[in-house]
Amino acid sequence: MSKLTLHAGEDVGKAAQRFIDARERAERGEDVESETHVTFESWAGLAAVLSPKRVELLRHVHRHPAATVADLARALGRDYKRVREDVDVLAAAGLIERTADGVRADYDEIRTAIAL
Repeated sequence: MSKLTLHAGEDVGKAAQRFIDARERAERGEDVESETHVTFESWAGLAAVLSPKRVELLRHVHRHPAATVADLARALGRDYKRVREDVDVLAAAGLIERTADGVRADYDEIRTAIAL
């Protein structure tokens, strides 16, 4: 199972340590390919990216990768322009992938860690 962990409000030192730990685990032969981490500067930044419509889009793309944004908009019953904007934002944040084959979300789980 691949998982995506979102971090919000974390200091740079923690992100750097996470990278070092992953490198050390990889050198020992442990699997680090199945985990992805995306760090947002703040909770507000994370919340701005993960609107309810975008979470719905993520869920749909996970279950049904789409060849084009137009296909995705039709499947969701939403306006093409809005879906394209959402895809652009989610791709820029590293939450979905756009390739020549289409739009994909190749992880099974999203976890969120919010620093207090």
